[in-house]
Amino acid sequence: MHSINENKMKYIRIFTVVVTGLLMLVSCGQSYEETKRLTRAQRLKLAREDSAALKIAVMPTLDCLPLYIAKDHQLFDTVVDIRLKRFTAQMDCDTAMLRGRVEGMVTDLVRAERITQLGTPLRYLASTNAYWLLISNRNQRITQLKHLDDRMLAMTRYSVTDLLGDLAVDSAKLKTERVFRIQINDVNVRLKMLENNEMDALLLTEPQATQALLAKHKVLLDTRREDIQMGVIAFRTKGMDDKNRKKQIEVFLKGYNDACDSINKFGVRRYKDVIRKYYTISEPALKNLPDTLIFNHAEAPRQKDVERAQQWLSKK
Repeated sequence: MHSINENKMKYIRIFTVVVTGLLMLVSCGQSYEETKRLTRAQRLKLAREDSAALKIAVMPTLDCLPLYIAKDHQLFDTVVDIRLKRFTAQMDCDTAMLRGRVEGMVTDLVRAERITQLGTPLRYLASTNAYWLLISNRNQRITQLKHLDDRMLAMTRYSVTDLLGDLAVDSAKLKTERVFRIQINDVNVRLKMLENNEMDALLLTEPQATQALLAKHKVLLDTRREDIQMGVIAFRTKGMDDKNRKKQIEVFLKGYNDACDSINKFGVRRYKDVIRKYYTISEPALKNLPDTLIFNHAEAPRQKDVERAQQWLSKK
């Protein structure tokens, strides 16, 4: 009898363990499904918020500094969701614009006009103070544009740097095929190739240009001397007539203009905290950034610069 009771109790314990295990599995399954459901809900919420936000593609170039300052120093009205999408290659900014991932971008007129040609019309809200330098490697004894013959020039196709490459070739009366255009899209990689003596010449804007010049590399061409102003902030026209988008643009422009005023008042180097956060440059370069740069309020680019970009693209 005792043995029968023991066996009975043993089976009861086994049954209890099995039932408990099944209950735990069911509970875990519910928990997993619930977690998945919550995760999906959270993802959808984030996607809706991102879709509603005003998203602007930016680069580690100095023409983007007012946007970084406005964002980090709360110059954009916090009631409006303005997001900066960071890239290190302008081509990636283009892709984000063409695929509708951003509403605006800091770019150059050549790229902007080409995006319009590709079927995404843009509206120019502001010209920027960006300028570009054609800089030669000091170790290669390239002191004049004519010395670019049989040399490598780093640039990005269908951009202001591509246009300037043609300008350099034409100015020096060189054969186009004798200057080897090497497409290096990432601005930080382009600078690093110069520092590593892997490139003969390249086109840079600030702050990468300042770092290159500190190493005594030579300037062969400067867009400021050529009266070329190609920097621009462009927004897609699609959906911009929506009242919410109009409000976002209004807030963006106010914050941008306030940031420009602040830089003009205190100087670029006053914002070392922002520059260290968003730019990969050395401390000596940071200390030597041109502190007399003027950042103008948002206004449309000059028509002659727009036409220059259009005419160059028409030849390509």
